[in-house]
Amino acid sequence: MRAISRLLPSLALGLAACHAGGDGAAVPGDRSDSQPYNEVSAEEEFRFRGTEPFWGGEVTGTAMTYRTPERPEGVPVTVSRFNGRGGFSYSGKLEGETFTMAVTPGQCSDGMSDRTYPFVVMFQRGKQELHGCAWSASHPYTGPAAP
Repeated sequence: MRAISRLLPSLALGLAACHAGGDGAAVPGDRSDSQPYNEVSAEEEFRFRGTEPFWGGEVTGTAMTYRTPERPEGVPVTVSRFNGRGGFSYSGKLEGETFTMAVTPGQCSDGMSDRTYPFVVMFQRGKQELHGCAWSASHPYTGPAAP
């Protein structure tokens, strides 16, 4: 729970950065939005990736696979999901260390391809903080199939 509370300020900043504002619409996570985020089903395969260092994987239900260049086959991880007002997060233990991966809707570029992803991801494990992008079948990336 402490890891989630440390991520809340970053999650709020991410939400603020993703909103263009000015149209009078409710911002995900603002006080007029009282419902948990539900745009991606917990059972839908959710994919994520980041660069420098390279990392990524996918989550379906409570099963996550976390990949790095050193572990291309991936490390299986059991996760729990929390749906907040402006996004959602996964948490669990990766190789014995607690992590939280916060997901917020917003355009994201991996900086290496011409793709635009619909979600921004921040992965925190101990003092390590990784940033990346994510997508799902119901919220696909746009751009070339092969970067």
